[in-house]
Amino acid sequence: MKKADTVLGRVVTGFAAICLTGASLVLYANAAPGIAQGFDSDGEKIFNRFNETPLPAMTGTDGKRTLNTYYQLRQYPGSPPRVPHDVPTSFSGDTLKCLSCHGKGGYDITQEAYAPVTPHPEYENCFQCHVPRLTEELFVETDWQSINPPPLGRSEMGGSPPPIIHSLQLREDCIACHTGNAAVAEIRVEHASRGNCRQCHVPMIATEPREEFIRNN
Repeated sequence: MKKADTVLGRVVTGFAAICLTGASLVLYANAAPGIAQGFDSDGEKIFNRFNETPLPAMTGTDGKRTLNTYYQLRQYPGSPPRVPHDVPTSFSGDTLKCLSCHGKGGYDITQEAYAPVTPHPEYENCFQCHVPRLTEELFVETDWQSINPPPLGRSEMGGSPPPIIHSLQLREDCIACHTGNAAVAEIRVEHASRGNCRQCHVPMIATEPREEFIRNN
């Protein structure tokens, strides 16, 4: 009797293993065919950032970063910000020194402020785009003028989620800029724990013409 029970148990276990293997193959074959890795402007970075960021780091703000100070560090809206503090020459070529503050944020006693978190820490040559100001004099005389910052809000209906008013290139990690102590006060969100930002917020660049949506019957 015991031998028969053992044989039956092996048969049941083997059958269950075959069923699970077949189910996994079917799910793999039917899982989002044709979608390449890194779709949705690397939307998976949002989830990775959420999993790696402690909840206290996504709540609260010191209120020192505002849209006014945010745009003062940029030549025009959307351009890389300049470095607003002294940078030792030893930092050149050593990205880890920049990421020691800007990788996950934190309070910098020398600046008396929280360090903004970079949305693209995988790009290692920080000084290619971000440089400190060495002089107040113009490099060359010019009559160039910046453009106005994109307006906030622009929701289609009262209470509906506002669109994303900037491109997602190098700024696809929403949590890095819109949450935490160093977040810009006017655009800080209270619901970062929802994770999938672009489920409700979609890009609608302010400088591009708006297209009317027409439903196909």
